Amino acid sequence: MSTSTNFEFSYSFAKSMDEADPLRSFRQKFIFPKVDGKEAIYFCGNSLGLQPKSTQNYIQKELNNWADKAVDGHFHGEDAWYHIRKKSKPALAAIVGAHEHEVVAMNNLTSNLHFLMVSFYQPTDNRFKIITEAGAFPSDMYMLETQVKFRGLNPDEVIIELSPRAGEHTLKTEDIIAAIQEAGDSLALVMMAGLQYYTGQVFDMKAITDAAHQVGAKAGFDLAHAAGNVKLALHDWEVDFATWCSYKYMNSGPGNVSGIFVHERHAERPDLVRFAGWWGHDEGERFKMEKGFKPMYGADGWQLANSNVLALAAHQASLDIFQEAGMDSLRAKSEKLTAYLEFLIQEISGDSGVLEIITPNHKDERGCQLSLLVHKGGKAVFDEFYRNGIVGDWRHPNVIRIAPTPLYNSFMDVYQFAEILKQSLQKFA
Repeated sequence: MSTSTNFEFSYSFAKSMDEADPLRSFRQKFIFPKVDGKEAIYFCGNSLGLQPKSTQNYIQKELNNWADKAVDGHFHGEDAWYHIRKKSKPALAAIVGAHEHEVVAMNNLTSNLHFLMVSFYQPTDNRFKIITEAGAFPSDMYMLETQVKFRGLNPDEVIIELSPRAGEHTLKTEDIIAAIQEAGDSLALVMMAGLQYYTGQVFDMKAITDAAHQVGAKAGFDLAHAAGNVKLALHDWEVDFATWCSYKYMNSGPGNVSGIFVHERHAERPDLVRFAGWWGHDEGERFKMEKGFKPMYGADGWQLANSNVLALAAHQASLDIFQEAGMDSLRAKSEKLTAYLEFLIQEISGDSGVLEIITPNHKDERGCQLSLLVHKGGKAVFDEFYRNGIVGDWRHPNVIRIAPTPLYNSFMDVYQFAEILKQSLQKFA
């Protein structure tokens, strides 16, 4: 459970927390948007992270390389483009809990899901079902539906969608495991979010993976809302595959490059079906330009085309900040920030029934996001937030997502949000 015994709803308390924050200087590394000419209180990193001040210089460096070297930039210079993917691997491995050969930055999230499904969803007459969460992000739903149809199967007969119990908002781990066990030998794959975008629930990925493997199925996760937000240990959890985007908590720019994880037990499997491209071919033989695909070792063997250098430059600007801050420190601050937000919301709403936090209250079952179910006032409450400089996120029909991000948000941000929330509820609820 989160603890609130030492929290106070006061300006002085928030100020003291910021003064004691070992990560407080990282806020100065980011550019904040403005609302009506004033710097916004930005709680929308779960949708698009802020731009690091260093991003422009990182991109400019590659533009200069392009201008100065043109095609020779592929093989000459400090970060020759032929091997540029390797630069992001240490940070990505640390963020998702993997070995460097298990991760690579490439493509975008939904493309990567499709490519990974080619390899890890291999239905047979007896083993063909997929388990996912009900209300998954639309891209995941569309991806699963079309992957199943591509194989000539009926999504209604293949995809098992798990819903919370009646009157509850989140799934229980025991219910997920029970569904996996019930599907048994018919189950080919568990493919679900690591952190549910709407409720903010973090799923027990280790328990889910273990249960899937016990019935002979594979387990993969969409980590769009988890990567850079919560502690991950994909290698140790023995997850088969995962992918994520870099534009939310990893602050790499709108629509920027995704990344994948493939567990090392699949690292040297030329027999594993995949859609191949020449950048996934053995780089020692790539320029022989011969027929016969020979995949590179590890996640690199799932690459298709050469790296998007400008995108990776923007990505690296943020990843270098992550390396400096460290995921352990970021997560420790995040737990405090979110617990303080939870405390203030409860102080304001009390027993009024106006607001309901539908995100789990245990720190291990959530990231930095709290999803607020607004029972009175609805969109008017959210709009009042924005008029007062709060940038959050509205999800139909009546949920506000607020995500205090530890790299650039402060306890004072959370306190000021609470004051505006109090004002908004008095006005509209």
